[in-house]
Amino acid sequence: MVNPKHKHLMLRTLALAGVALLISTGDHAAAAGARSKRSVQSVESRSGGDPIVAIVSLRNQRVTVYDADGLILRAAVSSGRNGRAVPAGIFSVLQKRTEQYSNLCLAWSGIALHGGRSPGNPTSHSCLRTAYGSAARLFDGPRLGMRVIVVPGDVAPIEIAHPTLLPSKSEASNLAAARSAQVLEAANKAYQARLDAVTASREAARLMMPVRLTETLRRRTERELVAAEARLAFALSAEAKAQAEEAKTKALDRIVELQAQWAAAKADLQPKLDAVASARAAAASAEAMRVAAVQAAQAAARNLEPVSMFISRKSQRLYVRQAFQPIWESPVTILDTDRPIGTHVFMAAEQASGNTGMRWRAVTLDDGRPHAGGIVPQGRARGRIGQGVESISMDPDSAKTALDRIIIPQGTLDRIAGMLSPRSSLIISDEELSAETGKDTEFVVMLSSEQQGGIKSRRRGSGI
Repeated sequence: MVNPKHKHLMLRTLALAGVALLISTGDHAAAAGARSKRSVQSVESRSGGDPIVAIVSLRNQRVTVYDADGLILRAAVSSGRNGRAVPAGIFSVLQKRTEQYSNLCLAWSGIALHGGRSPGNPTSHSCLRTAYGSAARLFDGPRLGMRVIVVPGDVAPIEIAHPTLLPSKSEASNLAAARSAQVLEAANKAYQARLDAVTASREAARLMMPVRLTETLRRRTERELVAAEARLAFALSAEAKAQAEEAKTKALDRIVELQAQWAAAKADLQPKLDAVASARAAAASAEAMRVAAVQAAQAAARNLEPVSMFISRKSQRLYVRQAFQPIWESPVTILDTDRPIGTHVFMAAEQASGNTGMRWRAVTLDDGRPHAGGIVPQGRARGRIGQGVESISMDPDSAKTALDRIIIPQGTLDRIAGMLSPRSSLIISDEELSAETGKDTEFVVMLSSEQQGGIKSRRRGSGI
């Protein structure tokens, strides 16, 4: 049960029908500090890098987080008990939540990994539980999209090189940098164009004043002329007629003078009005170019998002997603179709020391059976950190053999190479895509040979 006083980090693999990991931190973290220190292990000899994968071992009841150079964090967990098992498979972090309230550990929106009592045995109700201090440490590490692999036994990533694991091309990075520079340039031009339009408007407004003043004076003088003509028409005495005639003459002369002043002021104003119209048009054009540059930069930035690929032996197809959205798919050829290929995850990371290209690490999902060289924990000692339980590095030949059997069309390879970036990944599996894969999710693959817990029986619409 999730305590409503706790704050939670939601690592959700599906928006509609997914598996989720919920890591909670909260008020109990300090109280459980000493207990947490005994159940969490981290690398002290180096600074941990960007996490690339978290591996949950159901047999050893622990979660281990790796960066490109190896283990950086390990903590004990308690998984779901019999009948409410946590399913084994490949998931990813889709969402972080700082607040979450629910009594459900398993619902249509996910499986929870939350803080609580963690004896290192499968005792939870479809959840993954870890100590509060461990949950706090796990909260800050994962990026959205980071792979979360749940395995029956325990495995560790291995370094791998293979022609199918293409190096990245720099076009996308160069294009994104160029688009960012274009945004800055377009923004500067738009700002200058707006400034020019404002300056032109102010200058036109200054020259508009004499035009309006002469117009006002001319209308007033025209009214004086009308009044003088009226007096002249009704004057009875010679003196009255003379005065009216003089007023009329002065009004006519004044109108001519004001008309000349108005024409001169208008002549001075017109170029400024034309300049205002031109400056406003230029400002509108510059703003449109700025908006277009921003949109192009956003598109280029999206192209730098890690690419996720999935190859299914059953469907003989390659599926590609980016930023949790399906992008495209392509047919592939898998040799010896009737022979199992296994389930493998390949993850890209940056080369060390600023070298170009990428290096790849692979995880082969084991079947939960003991392996030579690995220690199988017994009883309540399972998952206890520091008791000789080690992750098993799988045979790299298994992953390489899987890659050897896959033939990808050259056009597809070229397109992939132009999209690859650090944190990109490739999954190869005998399994088909899980029905848990949906809108706004990463690829979800569940091992059909393992327990599915409440996944098969849960109802749509319920949530964690």
